[in-house]
Amino acid sequence: MATRLANRLTVARRSRFVGRAAERALLRSTLAVADLPFHVLHIFGPGGVGKTTLLNEFAAVCEESHTPAYYLDARNIEPVPDSFIGALRLAMNLPPHQSPLDVLASHPRHHAILVDTYEILAPLDAWLRDTFLPQLPENTLIVLAGRNPPSTVWYTDPGWQALVRVLPLRNLSPEESREYLAGRMVPLEEHAAVLDFTHGHPLALSLVADVMAQRGAFHFQPEAAPDVVKKLLEQFVQKVPGPAHRAALESCALVRLTTEALLAEMLAIPDVHELFNWLRELSFVQSGPMGLFPHDLAREALVADLRWRNPDWYAELHRRARVYYTTRLQQTSQELQQRVLFDLIFLHRENAMVRPFLEWQMSGTVLTDAMREADRPSLLALVRQHEGDESAYLAAHWFARQPQGVMVFREAAGRVVGFVAMVALHQAGVKDWDLDPAAGAVWRCLQRRAPLRAGELATFFRFWLAADTYQAVSPIQSLIFVNVVRHYLTTPGLAFTFFPCAEPDFWSPMFAYADLARLPEADFEVGGWRYGVYGHDWRAMPPASWLAMLAAREIAAAPQAATPPLMPEPLIVLSQADFAGAARDALRDYPRPDALRSNPLLRSRLVVEQTRARGGNSERIAALQALVREASESLQSSPREAKLYRALYHTYLHPAPTQEQAAELLDLPFSTYRRHLKEGIARVADFLWQRETGGLGK
Repeated sequence: MATRLANRLTVARRSRFVGRAAERALLRSTLAVADLPFHVLHIFGPGGVGKTTLLNEFAAVCEESHTPAYYLDARNIEPVPDSFIGALRLAMNLPPHQSPLDVLASHPRHHAILVDTYEILAPLDAWLRDTFLPQLPENTLIVLAGRNPPSTVWYTDPGWQALVRVLPLRNLSPEESREYLAGRMVPLEEHAAVLDFTHGHPLALSLVADVMAQRGAFHFQPEAAPDVVKKLLEQFVQKVPGPAHRAALESCALVRLTTEALLAEMLAIPDVHELFNWLRELSFVQSGPMGLFPHDLAREALVADLRWRNPDWYAELHRRARVYYTTRLQQTSQELQQRVLFDLIFLHRENAMVRPFLEWQMSGTVLTDAMREADRPSLLALVRQHEGDESAYLAAHWFARQPQGVMVFREAAGRVVGFVAMVALHQAGVKDWDLDPAAGAVWRCLQRRAPLRAGELATFFRFWLAADTYQAVSPIQSLIFVNVVRHYLTTPGLAFTFFPCAEPDFWSPMFAYADLARLPEADFEVGGWRYGVYGHDWRAMPPASWLAMLAAREIAAAPQAATPPLMPEPLIVLSQADFAGAARDALRDYPRPDALRSNPLLRSRLVVEQTRARGGNSERIAALQALVREASESLQSSPREAKLYRALYHTYLHPAPTQEQAAELLDLPFSTYRRHLKEGIARVADFLWQRETGGLGK
């Protein structure tokens, strides 16, 4: 009965085994030759990646090739020589007095020793390498499977270099993952969601399939499956030393790359060196030249668990990371801003509106550069290839008119792989509008919606493309978007930006998430191709408010709606003279809310920004009244201007029946009263103007 049950278990386990064709082929070819090409096969990979399953499959391959194989699980072995030898003797079914080495040496055929969970035997690593393994006969293959790569001695010892093969174990491919899910009867329509979460990680695939088998009809979402996440975390982090270590791990999972400085900011701890080193030693956390980063599945599991278990702490970590990045953005050099921005955008990777539209793996071989004279022919050739001759003609015009606005992406060898041409609309003129239909369309849109005032800038991202993929999702497209965001955040006085797309509907979900409104009246046609335009008014929502909005959308439990808004009621963007007139009218009508309903300041950034959450007209009137009162009362802080406040008070805030009576209350000649009133109105208008324009570029 026991033998039959064991056989059935083996058959059942092997029936669910998929993939690993290269690893199995390597073992078969190794065992097929008389002289083993290597004697130690060191397999390593993070917890749950399938090391144990692969060793079980190796045992089956050995059985097929008539090679005796002995399986040892280091969890059942004390890391001392006697315990290891005793475990091997037990696996070989030898009596206590018999030496495993002698038995292995007495047989001419190949043998295999399969050691699982090898990281537990780290204290024995030197003994095994220097004492035990050299005593084995040449026909013995040792397979070591653990979470960590071999220690450096294996690589630096001249003898072992030729006898060791190192095999990092990766996740299953998408095809292998789908094969596994199909074998586990996971509905086809769920495969995409499961693969997005698991990335082909074998244990995760198995756990998800188990949940679906237990629950029947079940739409998989990481946040809705805390039991799956808990089991994954138990595999990744068997025992976290304390709360600070847990917080460090959660921080590492949230951000793209973890440095000591960032970790200190996120944990609010001045010295995090010990925690950083602990993270570095985890088997599923890798070290790169710019910092630490966890295995993809570890990151996904930790973040999903944190959002489900403690959303407030998730939001706080998100906020601390954002503060760190935005501060660094203002302090770092232009060369490093791109990387900081990529880190900032990475915080939004989990949002369903962002994830499909960005490639998170930046290529270290792509450089961001200014356009050189020698680049022009290749840039024009790219425009001609993707958009036609007429667009290439217009690109040549803008390259000549505003060469400083062209940003080029090139490989280290110099080949151009993409570019973006940023047209400064405020520096263009009538001839440009007449020549380029695109520039003319967006300029007319700007004039209708929010004309530029003195000192304000507007940018039109006229051309943007990757050499090989045009405007499709790609690493180059993502670098373009990152640099566009850098322009948003670092350009003083930026009032409006326009972004054209050859396929505007495709980008609609992401641009809606980023509060870029669709502007149909700015659409244009060149060379028979129609382009759609999106835009954003940075006076209505300055960069700081924009970043806060994106953070709120990311942190929100439910994803934001994907339907993009058309441009809301356009803001009134008045000239300074018109603004002063509206401020004067607001003072005059202060006591009469009904009269304020027609005041254009109700649609100014000044008022709309304060009432965005409420948004009703009555709320805007109340906000305008409060602003007028605050501006007037600010005059009381100066003894010289207090007389101006008194004139405003008795005329508008608490008005006398007539201006003559107001002058009598103030005990002033009427001419003096009128002079004070005129100066007070000018001070209030100037106060409000500074509030209206003071946030630009912040």
